[in-house]
Amino acid sequence: MKIHFLGTAAAEGWPALFCRCEYCHKARQLGGKNIRTRSSVIIDDTMKIDFPPDTYHHVLRDNIDLASVEHLFITHSHWDHLQQTDLEKRMPTSAHGIDFPLHIYGHDLVMQSCKSVIDAKHERFELHHVLPFQNVQVDQNTCVTPLLADHGKHETCLLYFIEKNGKSILYGHDSGWFPSETWNWLEGRSFDLAILDCTNGPLPGRQNHQNIEAVIEMKEEFQQKGMLRKNGKVIATHFSHNGGLLHHELEERFSPHGIIVAFDGMVYEV
Repeated sequence: MKIHFLGTAAAEGWPALFCRCEYCHKARQLGGKNIRTRSSVIIDDTMKIDFPPDTYHHVLRDNIDLASVEHLFITHSHWDHLQQTDLEKRMPTSAHGIDFPLHIYGHDLVMQSCKSVIDAKHERFELHHVLPFQNVQVDQNTCVTPLLADHGKHETCLLYFIEKNGKSILYGHDSGWFPSETWNWLEGRSFDLAILDCTNGPLPGRQNHQNIEAVIEMKEEFQQKGMLRKNGKVIATHFSHNGGLLHHELEERFSPHGIIVAFDGMVYEV
């Protein structure tokens, strides 16, 4: 599987829109891997996870054919992960040359948000209400299982376990330390890649989001439980300027533990 990291920032982006903090100032000066947009990935060009407000920018920056995406999985309805109003631009009046529907997967709040801006009965869309720990057979070769996240007090937020052609990815953000139900489901299973939340950076805290310490500890837990396969990797993403560490500083913290620091535009092959 090819994972294309479109965005790797928390909700405010980095540099943040109105921010004058020293870390946003440094990011503007250095550019490159320090410029982070709201988080999302595309897998094998046809499956997308989350639909942030920076999606149009991602399309232009990385020369993406968004019309090729057939399956869109939404982790939760927070605005930085679901800019549902842009979905309307896939309708025939705005998008030409498309002859298949976009399948959108999410929980009830996501379904309601999508229905508020698109015609759920239109042939350009198919909405799929998913539930935690119930498999979704995307196609003959791909199975996706929603898992429970620790994120948000008023919403059942989701993570995704993606299996395709013998390879497996744990898409693990937005989330703090996983709920016990998710750890229980993962027991006896293994994966080639885990993508984990590191919003808090060096700051304390592993509820709703994780910090560096928690990401390292989670990798160790994966290894102790035999979940991370031989040559399996952990990638940290979803960074905030409030953590204050630029890309090279994050690499200094993570590289001794064999953890990869994601950046916008990064492509990783499993």
